[in-house]
Amino acid sequence: MKLFESWWILLLMAIGSYLVGSVNFSIIISKSKGKDIRDMGSGNPGMMNMSRNFGLGTGIAILVLDMLKGIIPTFVGYIAFRGMKFAGTDFYVSDMTKYMCGFFAVLGHIFPFYLRFHGGKGISTTIGVFVVANPVYGITSAFAGLAFILITSMGSMGSLIAVTPPAIAAEVQFYINYLYRNNHYVPPQTQTMMVALLASIFFVLGICVLTWVAHYRNIERLIQGEEHMTTWSGMIKKIKARMKDERRRKKEEKKSAGKD
Repeated sequence: MKLFESWWILLLMAIGSYLVGSVNFSIIISKSKGKDIRDMGSGNPGMMNMSRNFGLGTGIAILVLDMLKGIIPTFVGYIAFRGMKFAGTDFYVSDMTKYMCGFFAVLGHIFPFYLRFHGGKGISTTIGVFVVANPVYGITSAFAGLAFILITSMGSMGSLIAVTPPAIAAEVQFYINYLYRNNHYVPPQTQTMMVALLASIFFVLGICVLTWVAHYRNIERLIQGEEHMTTWSGMIKKIKARMKDERRRKKEEKKSAGKD
């Protein structure tokens, strides 16, 4: 594949990935229930806020759907060019395109144009990207982040732990696979390889930076010791209490309607 002659294919894939990532299922589902998640709780259209306000089942559904927004574009970016190399290089095209598609999917989730560039924080979508692009590190880090949250109740920090190590691992792999060969440092021999390598490094780093930027307020609160803790047991109790109150309210409404 010739990089500079195939730019339009890569552009179309980038735009498609961005549009897939920009679909906000939290807003769609909350509005289908006659509400807007952006006006509820923390205001963040993500799994945690949806779980608190609509139940754990809805939150899990949002988690899966948001992960798919990262999984599908990344998989397409990988499978479309699997086994192909850039002309005159030993650089696999899919090593770049899988992260390119993942980057634009996360960008779309965090900065959707039709919501005035105010979306979610991108953790679930980023996990989906790395589960496909770097399965061992992606899955391991996701469980590590979850374990950290369960132990410390620090949701934002656990989220960042879930997405940062796979990005670091990917950068190291680029160095080993394309720069450190035969136990010696070998710089890119062609312009095409240099561009492909730099672009790949940018996309991986960009995915990580996007999620950190989206969490900048959480990071500020963590530094100041004011971050809200994510106590799962407490959240589940609140969800059950809210559901119980909702059932009681509906029963009272039915009784009132019956009397009328």
